Amino acid sequence: MQEKIRQQIEVLAEEEYRVFSSGLLPGTRYVLGVRLPLLRKLSKQLAQSDWREYLQTAREDSFEEIMLQGMVIGCVNCSVEERLLHMQNFVPKIDNWSVCDSFCAGLKFTKEAQEQIWGFINPYLKSEQEFHIRFAVVMLLFYYIYETHIDKVLDSMDKVRHDGYYVKMAVAWAISICYVRFPERTLGYLNQNSLDDFTYNKALQKITESLKVDKETKKKIRAMKRKP
Repeated sequence: MQEKIRQQIEVLAEEEYRVFSSGLLPGTRYVLGVRLPLLRKLSKQLAQSDWREYLQTAREDSFEEIMLQGMVIGCVNCSVEERLLHMQNFVPKIDNWSVCDSFCAGLKFTKEAQEQIWGFINPYLKSEQEFHIRFAVVMLLFYYIYETHIDKVLDSMDKVRHDGYYVKMAVAWAISICYVRFPERTLGYLNQNSLDDFTYNKALQKITESLKVDKETKKKIRAMKRKP
């Protein structure tokens, strides 16, 4: 099965798109150049076949094959417990922001099992691995920035400790979403937090880039920037 899937992926590859994608993913495993909508279509087809065999035998020597595994995990029909096992096996394979964020975006089942998934995510926030933490942060920003969890999300962001660029950018992104949805509560957090200067200032920047924040508010947010 693995060779058949590799051949299907290679047929879908575009050289021009490979060059473009490689530029966005420095240091990533070999990129073949397949557009994500085509990979999603293939993942749905695999989810209707013997997907367990596929996940056990899938090749891992290209960006697309790693991405495809994550997409399949998100769209198969199985129990929460089984999906969590597949997620646990997959997280160590994440080595770039694109696989991380696309994988998280496909885990929509989280909405139906929030407390159980929160328990699964939480240990990754304390990891020493950059993309383990980014995985957890992106999961929180996709599925937990609501009234029931906003305070826990802000508290979790404040406790993240890692110097990785992709961790800091994810935390800044999450805080900006918190602000858009819960401005007063997030403003209180921004006035008293443990964020490093880079992450704090990036969060402010992302808030000011939001189309949902008015000009006057953006002016006030810019004035909060920490000076070097």
